[in-house]
Amino acid sequence: MRDETVILIHGVWMRAFSLLLLRRRLREAGFRTELFDYASVFGRDERSLERLGRRIQAQQASRVHLVGHSLGGLVALRALERLPTALNGRIVCLGSPLNGSAVAQRLNRRDGRAQLLGCSAGILCRGLPERVSSAEVGVIAGTRAVGVGQLLGAFDGPNDGTVSVAETRWPGAVEHCEVYVSHTGLTFSATTAALAARFLRSGSFRGPDAEPPIKLAARAQ
Repeated sequence: MRDETVILIHGVWMRAFSLLLLRRRLREAGFRTELFDYASVFGRDERSLERLGRRIQAQQASRVHLVGHSLGGLVALRALERLPTALNGRIVCLGSPLNGSAVAQRLNRRDGRAQLLGCSAGILCRGLPERVSSAEVGVIAGTRAVGVGQLLGAFDGPNDGTVSVAETRWPGAVEHCEVYVSHTGLTFSATTAALAARFLRSGSFRGPDAEPPIKLAARAQ
């Protein structure tokens, strides 16, 4: 077992149990793992970030990594902004709309639907500032177009059904890859888990045992 802890952060409308399979696979890859649960709609984002910060600072491991699915990736990067020295590991974002989400923007514009996103509406709609991160960040995007975004007609390019590939590209990431799974499927895919574990170990998705089909880019553009 590596002396490294991975904290997994779920997405909007979900709870920590949605990442149990991914947690098991990362444990099998040799990492200590923890789930971070928070109220993504009816909670307060500042309070959630404070709780996550305390969780990170309480770790006794030599390195602390974060893996976030969808909104969870945005939460992870906001935590990094607050604790650049305490978070000494890497971050993997799974299908996270780092440039803002067209689906969230459409839901937010429709009367009576803003409450569907609650306290997460702002960051999901606008994404994160374009800045180079102080930690190594890797992004995994899905390209199997099955999800709510298809019903809303939110995409005109490759997407995972909820988030487009373009929305996941962020200048602060050191590497970006694509896998043929849906948005929800990113949390269940063995390929995704293997790629995440590889990035956490080495800072790269590249490796001789990579499972196809994946598409790699040296840096998000």
